[in-house]
Amino acid sequence: MPRSTNAVSSRRRRKKILKSAKGFYGSRSKVYTVAKNAVEKSFIYAFSGRKKKKRNFRSLWIQRINAGVRQYGKSYSEFINKLCKKKIKINRKILSHISMNDPNVFKKMVDNVYSQ
Repeated sequence: MPRSTNAVSSRRRRKKILKSAKGFYGSRSKVYTVAKNAVEKSFIYAFSGRKKKKRNFRSLWIQRINAGVRQYGKSYSEFINKLCKKKIKINRKILSHISMNDPNVFKKMVDNVYSQ
């Protein structure tokens, strides 16, 4: 019985890797074994990059809220603490958007939070 190599699947698998390596420098886009290592590494970077993106955006939102609150002589941590105590459920993304685009609404929020 002749040996079966399943060349169709092997070629398809290699072409998929080389397609993912398109645009890489030198042999990283041409030689299969080098491209395979480069693609695996790039997938690791892509995964961790998606996590870092979330981290970076959260810190950006916090900076924007802090800048908005500092205009009224308050601090970010006090503001968030008072929001929690008043049971106002609004996330940092929306708060930063309001502080950047609707300063009048944000001022009313700050006044509402700090009023007793």
